[in-house]
Amino acid sequence: MDKRITAALYIVILLFCVFLIRLWDLQIIKGSEYTRIEEHNRLRVIDIPAPRGIIYDRNDKAFVNNVPSFDISVLKEEFPRDEETLAALGGLLGLDPDDIKKRLSATSSRSFEPVKLKQDVSFEEVAKVEARKIDFPGLQVDVVNGREYIYGHSASHVIGYLGKLSLEQLRSPEFINVPHDSFMGQFGIEKVYDNILRGKAGKKIIEVDALGSIVRVVRIQKPVKGKDIKLTIDVDLQVEAEKSLRGKAGAVVAIKPGTGEILAMASAPSFDPNIFVRGIKEGDWEKLIKNPGKPLLNRAIQSRYPPGSTFKIITAIAALEEGLVSMHTKYECTGSIYFGREFRCWKKGGHGRLALHDALVESCDVYFYEIGKKIDIDILAKYASNYGLGSKTGVELEGEVSGIVPTRLWKFNTKKEKWYTGETLNTVIGQGYLAVTPIQMARLTSALVNGGKLYKPFLLKDPGREIEPESIVKIDPRNIKMVKKALMDVVQGNRGTGHMARSNIVAIGGKTGTTQVIGGVPDDKEQYNVPQKFRDHAWFVAFAPENDTQIVVSVFVEHGGHGSSAAAPIAKRIIEMYYKNSDQLSAVSSQLKAENL
Repeated sequence: MDKRITAALYIVILLFCVFLIRLWDLQIIKGSEYTRIEEHNRLRVIDIPAPRGIIYDRNDKAFVNNVPSFDISVLKEEFPRDEETLAALGGLLGLDPDDIKKRLSATSSRSFEPVKLKQDVSFEEVAKVEARKIDFPGLQVDVVNGREYIYGHSASHVIGYLGKLSLEQLRSPEFINVPHDSFMGQFGIEKVYDNILRGKAGKKIIEVDALGSIVRVVRIQKPVKGKDIKLTIDVDLQVEAEKSLRGKAGAVVAIKPGTGEILAMASAPSFDPNIFVRGIKEGDWEKLIKNPGKPLLNRAIQSRYPPGSTFKIITAIAALEEGLVSMHTKYECTGSIYFGREFRCWKKGGHGRLALHDALVESCDVYFYEIGKKIDIDILAKYASNYGLGSKTGVELEGEVSGIVPTRLWKFNTKKEKWYTGETLNTVIGQGYLAVTPIQMARLTSALVNGGKLYKPFLLKDPGREIEPESIVKIDPRNIKMVKKALMDVVQGNRGTGHMARSNIVAIGGKTGTTQVIGGVPDDKEQYNVPQKFRDHAWFVAFAPENDTQIVVSVFVEHGGHGSSAAAPIAKRIIEMYYKNSDQLSAVSSQLKAENL
């Protein structure tokens, strides 16, 4: 009997020792770990999105506003889910009761987090909900940060839009501290400078009980608003450019030639970024991507076209520099020449005998065909490349294309064919394989008038930015002077093709261009007598004034017909708006008066 009692006592002592060891392990060895787990189960962190920075134009006019928006949500832990309540709530919010039920069931099990039922509701809906909240436990109105794009369609390709984080962004370390339901920049400046604009999200730490009910707010870390940024864009010029393209497809780019600052960048058709603010509806997205006008395409940087006769600027410079012609060299234009086949001038009856100045002013194709017989395509390509054609300009926006400057090697690598001189004749007048973007033509024209300095175009007006040319094109100043004088007479002269850009406010120079469309206008028909899709494309590059040039404008109109009638008047509108709104007008007026004395 004593042995059994002793054995039982030993067993009790052993079990007690095991208990003590386990208690030691739980309290001492793993105590901090279990304390952490307990705190994790008791404390929850709710993200507080930061207000985004404001985007301003160069004159401190806001492109966007942060505006309060209202969402309707419910707390799952408090909301009854009987059929009667769901039906009543559905009637109040205009939602299907089954849809509400699915949202409540599909959402995360974290009951302290509200389940969004409806976004961006009106003040009237808010008032209705507030009046009926007592009937729906857990129903609440959330005030959230909204984004308003003040000018709607204007500058939409520049400013861009917001959207929820993509799967790729969710996986990226860059967005690890960004709330998953945040709206981020997904296009344009909103995306390029998102890390500056989005700020830093705040956090609200709450204590919850075992059922997930909120007990108290432990701490609030306030969000830090994103930084404001200023663009080089002049909103008045931008709006004017958008208006001038209304009902058309095309692009306008205006640049300060002495710095590379982009004053306006318009692409048509455009879109309203406000439809993206709280998440675009599927139907709206389908309309955008299926629209044959491609409103999401930024034609200023993402579309490339043959430059037409605007390329004669490069051909003239190359011919002068290579000694192939002088300002006195004359050729006879009878309306066409024969070189393996017939190459026609745009003017059927011909221009007669004329020198380079008049060939530029009147845009004589035959004169430049004669140059094409003499110039090597690789030499011509060198001058085009030196002025930035065939390469991306480096503007901040995504999706820029490079264009094409054909050479012998390019054709062999692309077509597996040799180059023919007849193809050079097409190239010298801006046709054939040659392809450029409107922003490239603005950059080329800027370098022509600013002494050969090739600046990278930019949109962010940063006081700390060092503005230096990426390269300098070295051309005989006498040749540049001669070409510029001809371009002034394109607009100011009696026989110039760009006379529709003539202004009473400032002296404008420029060059027209018309690009043939494959299967386009027959020779015996005018542009307006054929369907628009078969009409020629229209170009015009312009600058003002001749000396100390302050603005360069590149205009492209798809199927516009003629550069003189479709594109030149648009450039005039932009330039006149610039001078009307700036302190340059008085200086230009004084200059014009002095020239007329």
